[in-house]
Amino acid sequence: MPTEQHIANLKKLAENIFEPIRANFRQPIRISSGYRSQSLNAAIGGATNSQHSTGEAIDIDMEGTKITNKEIFNFIKEKLNFDQLIYEFGNNNEPDWVHVSYKANGQQRKQVLRAIKENGKTKYIAYADKT
Repeated sequence: MPTEQHIANLKKLAENIFEPIRANFRQPIRISSGYRSQSLNAAIGGATNSQHSTGEAIDIDMEGTKITNKEIFNFIKEKLNFDQLIYEFGNNNEPDWVHVSYKANGQQRKQVLRAIKENGKTKYIAYADKT
């Protein structure tokens, strides 16, 4: 279960990231992953310093809706203040999902990355729009 601090972090994430996305696209936004306890995060192979475990990150996957993951990614990149934004796998036209984080305290890094597989391992590289 999330602690009171995790819940406070989730509220800031909702106010600064989730709600602006929902309001812009005027429909429900699908979160495929949100808060993860340290043990769950470890069990699924998440990074040891994952912001999911502090309540500061969500993964969004709009598959099956009228909105694409790329549209969500571009909206966040162009319109919101965020800590980290990751174009997760997929191809040049569409990520498989979008990871976004918002630090509850401190300055947002506005770091934009792309996750790729290299030799069977996940690697994060600087994002470069290829479309």
